[in-house]
Amino acid sequence: MNIQPLDDRVLIEKAQEEGEQKVGSIIIPDTAAKEKPTTGKVVAVGTDEDLQENIKVGDTIIYSKYAGDEIKMDEVEYMIIQRSDILAIVK
Repeated sequence: MNIQPLDDRVLIEKAQEEGEQKVGSIIIPDTAAKEKPTTGKVVAVGTDEDLQENIKVGDTIIYSKYAGDEIKMDEVEYMIIQRSDILAIVK
């Protein structure tokens, strides 16, 4: 991966979306009431020193629902989000 976010931005690998679910005998397709995933794994951290102290590569984070910009490289979906869009670190 040759992407290095700048300043207070973080590059994350988006959590995988689940496919069809079956509830009893009803099949709910993945397109019904589809919500964007709001968790991801940190792949790279920007150049901001305070951010680097708090967020580490490999951390799983929860971010705002409509945050960031999506990027697709090598069939993997990533997002670049700003520090203000990070809501929590999953421990």
